[in-house]
Amino acid sequence: MSEQLRELIEPVVVGLGFELWGLEYLSQGRHSVLKIFIEAEAGIDVDDCAKVSRQVGSLLDVEEPLKGIYTLEVSSPGMDRRLFQLAQYEMFKGAKIKVNLRTPYEGKRKYTGLLCGVEDGDVVLRLGEEEILFPFADIDKAQVVPVFD
Repeated sequence: MSEQLRELIEPVVVGLGFELWGLEYLSQGRHSVLKIFIEAEAGIDVDDCAKVSRQVGSLLDVEEPLKGIYTLEVSSPGMDRRLFQLAQYEMFKGAKIKVNLRTPYEGKRKYTGLLCGVEDGDVVLRLGEEEILFPFADIDKAQVVPVFD
């Protein structure tokens, strides 16, 4: 579902001059939420989100890829941005990230560490002195931990 939505929505977002950072569809019974995260070099403001929301909303009304009632939310990825694609992990090499795994590794599903990069489709995370490779497919969710000086 997520890849089909991306293929439908991305040309609209790009056509408006933005990058589609990621999509998140949360099925919550009768009231689901489709979150669209957009990015631009100059940053994102409320007007940008409204413009994308109107265009994508119209497209979804015509194409009807989602069944039932849903809420459409458009925003910037923010400082604690979620990482959706392997290329995004490379972009944030050296940052502290939180990772939630689909299945436990050594009895745990949640890890926080320094992102060392990507090797052969695995995300390399440094935890203290140890580096752990997590297969990208095993990561349910990952996001950057903002640093405040």
